[in-house]
Amino acid sequence: MAFLNVDCFSQVLSMSVNMSVILPQRLDIPNSVNGGSFTPPYPVLYLLHGYNGDHTVWARRTSVERYAADKGIAIVMPAAHLSFYADMKLGFKYWTFISQELPKICHDLFPQLSEAPEKTFAAGLSMGGYGAFKLGLALPESFRAVASLSGAVDVASLMDRMKNQNPEGLSGFEYIYGDSPIAGSDNDLFALAGRAKAEGKKLPKLYQWCGKQDFLYEDNIRLRDYLQKMGADITYEEADGDHQWKYWDSGSERVLGWIQGILEEDK
Repeated sequence: MAFLNVDCFSQVLSMSVNMSVILPQRLDIPNSVNGGSFTPPYPVLYLLHGYNGDHTVWARRTSVERYAADKGIAIVMPAAHLSFYADMKLGFKYWTFISQELPKICHDLFPQLSEAPEKTFAAGLSMGGYGAFKLGLALPESFRAVASLSGAVDVASLMDRMKNQNPEGLSGFEYIYGDSPIAGSDNDLFALAGRAKAEGKKLPKLYQWCGKQDFLYEDNIRLRDYLQKMGADITYEEADGDHQWKYWDSGSERVLGWIQGILEEDK
């Protein structure tokens, strides 16, 4: 495997952007350290960070590169800062960047990446879990499967709780959404899923995990029940645990295994 730190320019954001990229290699002598020998085009996973993270955090806090070594899956880890993967009211258009421009940049810089939707995946933790599900539910025709670990999957509920806890303080959400309501909007996962079903679109496969002591657990249960009721193809798992990296490290290994299983089913 190759690990690259990429600095490039975003026309959507009008500034330089950063991403870390893990790429499979063609090796004459595959081994347990460097991984297998793979032939392009490579399946690609867009792996999204959480609210306090950046493009480096997955590699710093997990063994995701090692988990990917024998799977032949390219992993793109972009920086999206404190955007909640939205076109911000008082900020930058990170949703447009992540959903539209980033794949074009990656395919331009790395032509060995597959452009086929059936080989395109997204996953993330916390804010990134929300972002991954947002990609899959808003653009179901573009993704084979998406995964959320401890996802902030009900932003409207989360905003209400934060306002009740600190009614006079700033939560950060006002810079992202302004005064616009979340419920029923393009930033609401429940609304996106319902809209896709009403339009007859086939949703990607979904994987959802959350710790039972996580402050986002009830939000995850609520979305799980909604998706199951509408007949989505969702794999839901939970275990004891709260909101921290030791669960997301093992979770990233499970997600990569889940994606590998999907790719093998498609052969």
